[in-house]
Amino acid sequence: MISYTIYKNETSTEWVTFVHGAGGSSSIWFKQIRDFQKHFNVLLLDLRGHGGSKEQLKTAFKQKYTFKAIAEDIVEVIDFLKIENAHFVGISLGSIVIRQLAEIHPERVKSMILGGAILKMNFRSQILMRLGNLFKYVLPYLVLYRFFAFVIMPKKNHKQSRLLFINEAKKLYQKEFIKWFKLTAEINPVLRWFRQKELNIPTLYVMGEEDYMFLPSVKQVVANHVKTAELFVIQNCGHVVNVDQPVVFNETVIGYLKKRI
Repeated sequence: MISYTIYKNETSTEWVTFVHGAGGSSSIWFKQIRDFQKHFNVLLLDLRGHGGSKEQLKTAFKQKYTFKAIAEDIVEVIDFLKIENAHFVGISLGSIVIRQLAEIHPERVKSMILGGAILKMNFRSQILMRLGNLFKYVLPYLVLYRFFAFVIMPKKNHKQSRLLFINEAKKLYQKEFIKWFKLTAEINPVLRWFRQKELNIPTLYVMGEEDYMFLPSVKQVVANHVKTAELFVIQNCGHVVNVDQPVVFNETVIGYLKKRI
């Protein structure tokens, strides 16, 4: 079972589960824990090969990484903790994992908060994927990861997010990075399906106005998924919205969740 951490709120029965992105860990949510614990029970997860889940590597190497398999890792934890359903908050690739979880177990997802959501790979991101596939066995993974981080989070005010993810990525192994990167092979058909199908689950997209790679496609999806989807754009903010603008992120998401209790 993947690693997890709980912060209980004795007066609440509501759970909020946080899912980080590729190369990160549950530590990226350090600016959220205190505020969210005031209102909800908080569950932090470390996905396969990340953070406290690194001890699972020997078995993980024998498994094929798919978004469905990674989503089932999360279900295993909430089953173990006897959490019937929860609100899920994700960032970057974590947003894809949450959307996949909602696809296969919609009864477990009360709402989705998708920060820095990835719904379509634009031309630049497609080029990044091809470069990564070309060099993933040649270059040290940290060289690739640093390059990706600078392309996705290029501005001076993105520096904290950029450094946080690079420092967390240093804790990965080359083989683990390659396994996660191979997920990009299935990402386009998965995202195409997500864009086409609207689930009957309240969904809030929280995006930075400077998230030039992913914000345009999110705007299009929200315009089409009018029954369930809302979009909140944070000014002066890049891809990793919970780190770039934590105060605005926390207030927005907590306000959204409290309306749905």
